[in-house]
Amino acid sequence: EVSTGLLPSALGIGGKTRQNDLDIAFQFTFFVGANATNAGSGSFSNNGAGGNSLNIRQAFMTFGDASWGTIKMGRDLGLFGSDAILSDMTLLGVGQGAGGAGSSTLGRIGAGYLYADWVGQIQYASPNWNGFSFAAAIREPWGNSSNSTLGYDGKVAYEWAGDAAGKVWAGYIHQKLRSTSTATSDNSNTASAWEIGGKVGYAGFGLVAYYYDGQNMGLPAIANATELTGLFLANNGTKDHDVRGGYVQGTYTIPGPGTKIGLSWGESRYDRNSTNPSATTANFRDESWIVGVYHPLTKSLNLVAEYTDTQIDNNLLQSTLDGSARTIALGAILFF
Repeated sequence: EVSTGLLPSALGIGGKTRQNDLDIAFQFTFFVGANATNAGSGSFSNNGAGGNSLNIRQAFMTFGDASWGTIKMGRDLGLFGSDAILSDMTLLGVGQGAGGAGSSTLGRIGAGYLYADWVGQIQYASPNWNGFSFAAAIREPWGNSSNSTLGYDGKVAYEWAGDAAGKVWAGYIHQKLRSTSTATSDNSNTASAWEIGGKVGYAGFGLVAYYYDGQNMGLPAIANATELTGLFLANNGTKDHDVRGGYVQGTYTIPGPGTKIGLSWGESRYDRNSTNPSATTANFRDESWIVGVYHPLTKSLNLVAEYTDTQIDNNLLQSTLDGSARTIALGAILFF
């Protein structure tokens, strides 16, 4: 199949200025995939006669100053999980989800981290104090239409320079849930998760390690890997369910040609925790190994080759259906 990788095609329009001792900026970014489709299907679902759709993921403004920080208002990448996806080598490639409809593949979304998503938010980001910084946001409700309360997320980070430059971070996300059947408030049930991660680079070598743990992130009615992306929030009836996962990634950039070779392993788990003895309590697991080669043909053009081996346990969360997928992806990515 010919399709777009984890990063869809994008065109960004932005501007910035300084007025009355404030740095002011705005950003709009338009995304589209080579085979993006609408929710429906048909004979022309993947071509020009079908539902190729435009997705505006960024539409925000910022204002602030280096002395006290920056306020962001609008739609942009969420805080929780953002460092995990931005550190993923498959951001420039494909990862999981090749061959499916939609504006992009999944990378390690649902197989190593939850999706940060592009959400409406009001965010405060601190100045950088000798490498230390933090950010916090009130965000648009995440999940189905019944989840109408605002969410909250935040993270702290420390970066350092030098021969072994790197970064460590920790984050948290929280949102109250409403019952999907009655749409009434249920303050005893929440969706939340925490994360911790780090990365370091030295003499061409790079290492990333990441882990997350939470409750009620994911919706058991979805019969595919989206249970583990975090896009849907719900408890399992009246019982919380656990999610957890992470990934480890190692890369090496060859001096001279600049070719980067990478190997990563990651998984995400969804534990039902059912209290009904007659219910099927099979847990869901999505694990994958990914080998990638990324070669800069020019300063703007990178050639990409990836091999992904995916193993899924109990895909429907209601049976013992297992599956596997092995994918070879070849392509290119251009920045200008």
